Amino acid sequence: MSELSQFLKQSRLLSRDENHRLKILKAISTYDEKVDEIKTGQFKDWQQARLTAAEIKEYVLDHLPSLLEEFEEKISSRGVEVLWARDKEEAQKYFVEIATRHQAKKVVKSKSMTTEEIEFNELCHDNGIEVIESDLGELIVQLADEKPYHIVTPAMHKSKAEIGKLFQERLGAPETDNAEQLTMIAREHLRKTYITSDIGVTGANFIVAREGALVLTENEGNGRLTMSCPPIHVAIVGIEKVLPCLSDLSLFLPLLATSGTGQQLTGYNSIIRGPRQNGESDGPEKMYVILLDNGRSKLFKKDRFRSILRCIRCGACLNACPVYRTVGGHTYHTPYQGPIGSVITPQFRGMENWSHLAFASSLCAACSSVCPVNINIHELLLENRWEAHQKSRTGIAWNIGLKFWAWTMSGRLRLNILSRMGRYTYRLLLPFLSHSKRKRIPDIPSKSFKDMWKKYEQQK
Repeated sequence: MSELSQFLKQSRLLSRDENHRLKILKAISTYDEKVDEIKTGQFKDWQQARLTAAEIKEYVLDHLPSLLEEFEEKISSRGVEVLWARDKEEAQKYFVEIATRHQAKKVVKSKSMTTEEIEFNELCHDNGIEVIESDLGELIVQLADEKPYHIVTPAMHKSKAEIGKLFQERLGAPETDNAEQLTMIAREHLRKTYITSDIGVTGANFIVAREGALVLTENEGNGRLTMSCPPIHVAIVGIEKVLPCLSDLSLFLPLLATSGTGQQLTGYNSIIRGPRQNGESDGPEKMYVILLDNGRSKLFKKDRFRSILRCIRCGACLNACPVYRTVGGHTYHTPYQGPIGSVITPQFRGMENWSHLAFASSLCAACSSVCPVNINIHELLLENRWEAHQKSRTGIAWNIGLKFWAWTMSGRLRLNILSRMGRYTYRLLLPFLSHSKRKRIPDIPSKSFKDMWKKYEQQK
């Protein structure tokens, strides 16, 4: 089954699943309330904060090669080995070499979208390496043999009762739907993992060029344990994550927390400058950073798409998107769901199988209005549609439909005739539609806007 067929099939199923939609609505409604409250309380001028963040990220993109080289030079001077991965396969190869060198059999991993991007868990499984997720949401979906549902909240689609049953089946825990008890069950399961794992794997929310540092922001403390307890720390980071200097974090950390989780600041914020140094009592003995390209350079070279590299993976565009709220994260069948995924996935993986994601949007621009780095995401979705059309990935029916629409709209008489025909056809076909479809199709007005305007003018 093609990616398009899978998307349409799952969309039809989930859009009718009221229980699924209610779970998502509840989670996102809580998020919306918190975000609105924090925005007004934390930022004197939210729009100016967005513009300032966008300017900093544009500076980064204008100087990306030199900033990355500066980061490599600074962090390498403290004993970190930096590896440049052109694509998923090269990143996988680097990690297998590291694991082989250190005879690693067990890995603990914190939440990281770049590891999802390179299919890290599948890589470990294929090479006989046990991998355990340390983030609570990621652990839940791992135990359920699923992929993350959302960039920030991987288990958004799971109720507490479902999680309790899962923990009972997979961890042998007593069944409960109490959130605190569920958290303690996960904590007990993970405690020994940190100190018995050979490698700790993380991503990074930012990399600071002038400091030569990684920045990790999280709410559970699992990321800090993941990178500091095992003897080896491997960070897999997208090359677009750069910030010029440490002072930029004063804007980006609260900006990410507000847009991502509705907080003033996340609970744990770590600045990582390398492995354990002389005189230090803890931390990893050895550290590697794999800088991942995997299509980012291709976007960097496209003037129309470069702005998407400003993205800080906060997930705000997913929460605002009416399509995501209806069909959920798994329908996209890609690590990056929602509007952001619909822009970058066709670019990363090719239009041939993924162009349909650009059309999974109402173009309402809600995604653009909430983006904390001021990316016009809906415009980039249109760019993807245009690119798909140019490469003839839109299908014969779509192309014929567009030509018919253009022919209709270019003649007033044709438009009037077909509008009237459409009203009569609608009334004739309505009884033959299923009840669920009739509920979703809006009523067509008895008069066109032209007719109503004409009557209004006559009554003036």
